[in-house]
Amino acid sequence: MTPPPPPYDLQGALAHDGPLPRAAALAALDHAAALMASADFVDAARLYQRVIGFDDPSITGAALVGLGEAWHRLDDDPQALSIWEEATRLPENSATYPAWRNVAAARVRANDLRGAIVAYREAEKRAPADDRAEIQSRLGWLSKEVGDQGAASRYFSRARGDQGLSMTIVLVAVTVIVSLVVDFGGEAADQLGQLLIMDKYALAAGQLWRLWTVTLVHAPLTQMPLHLLFNMYFLWLAGPFVERLYGRGLFLVFYLLFAAGASLMSFGMTAPPSSPFAVGASGAIFGLFGLLAAADRVHRPMLDRQSRGFLGQLTGLVIINLVFGFIVPNVDNWAHIGGLITGAVIGILFPPTRVPTMRSIWMRTGPTPGMTVPVFGRSGMVAVQALGLVLLAGFFLVLWTLGEANWG
Repeated sequence: MTPPPPPYDLQGALAHDGPLPRAAALAALDHAAALMASADFVDAARLYQRVIGFDDPSITGAALVGLGEAWHRLDDDPQALSIWEEATRLPENSATYPAWRNVAAARVRANDLRGAIVAYREAEKRAPADDRAEIQSRLGWLSKEVGDQGAASRYFSRARGDQGLSMTIVLVAVTVIVSLVVDFGGEAADQLGQLLIMDKYALAAGQLWRLWTVTLVHAPLTQMPLHLLFNMYFLWLAGPFVERLYGRGLFLVFYLLFAAGASLMSFGMTAPPSSPFAVGASGAIFGLFGLLAAADRVHRPMLDRQSRGFLGQLTGLVIINLVFGFIVPNVDNWAHIGGLITGAVIGILFPPTRVPTMRSIWMRTGPTPGMTVPVFGRSGMVAVQALGLVLLAGFFLVLWTLGEANWG
């Protein structure tokens, strides 16, 4: 998009040497930001350079931050880092915080992790309330990466803002309790189990709660003790990881969405007389696997070595379990595939919110305080997410239609 032409008074002011009037300096910052947004980085850099030296530190600071941004976009990170560091040496002003953030991100890209920690600590001191948790989370991951586990734990605790119980623990506890009650609670509990399982005839008749309650019941422990054990182990393995990347609230929302996707795939892709009933949380857990694998490959979260090692093994783990599902009888592999697809789609559409990613470090505060100049437009990202969710909903609708035709 071509930026609007600069105001007439700005053109006149730039035609003369010497200090700019305040109105012209502010107009120059605004126009340079518009040039940045349209990827005209060279002209934007020239305009920022003209503003630097203005006697108001906030205006000179904004110009330095913008000039560093332009050099960064022109693939000269050392020069960009030098300019951002210059901005941090000005008297405290509204551009000091974005300058420290950009210094920290540049040091991460240069693999100077300890220097990045120092810069993020300076940014944390000045961060607005809405940004503080993100900065603390980045400090947590960087501290963990350099081996300072104590500092990492403190920063993660501060980033979470509270010490609420892990949603993974809650899900594991509820699932185990319900499964055991259904197994050993007598006739009344057996009737409860019949209301919770995936009964595809009942689902076609409108009992929609079964899309989710199927995750709470498992094969009888006396017949298949490993069913509940393995599912809870994999939930315990993947759940905390998703919570670290997205937070407890989104983890629960995603888990329920993956359960629905898994149930609908099983419902739509099977027909009588095969598999009219199903139990287990494995479809939703495969959704967590799909989410993590997709988020890792698309958004590249900045993680410690141990976490990267886990994500590196995830694809192999998924493949092994899918092959196992095709070989072993009475395994609802369509549910696994449905959860996996749903998780992968969500992982592509939604970047992690609790850790920095290789994409998010390109989404920084812009040269004019309060403005952002993202490489990937925020409105464009929201539009892609909305379109993806609409397509996913359409996919679910198709599966529901197929299931109704098969089991209704």
